[in-house]
Amino acid sequence: MGGLSLIHWLIIVVIVLLFMGPSKLPQLGKSLGEAIRGFKKGLSEDEIDVTAASRRDQLRDSQGQQTQQQAEKEKDKV
Repeated sequence: MGGLSLIHWLIIVVIVLLFMGPSKLPQLGKSLGEAIRGFKKGLSEDEIDVTAASRRDQLRDSQGQQTQQQAEKEKDKV
């Protein structure tokens, strides 16, 4: 009684076909595949640091870049 037998899987497939219809099945498979790929990609990417110190550092860096861009614009005007 641990797993599903072949008969159980066939019954599930028939029920899915009745509700979804055969024309929707390829779309369902495509969206399921994209979801699995997205999940795997998310697992393989580096972790994002969302701590307060990290956010503070990001803001400081962005402000420094803005200040540098403004200085370059003023230099070009002269």
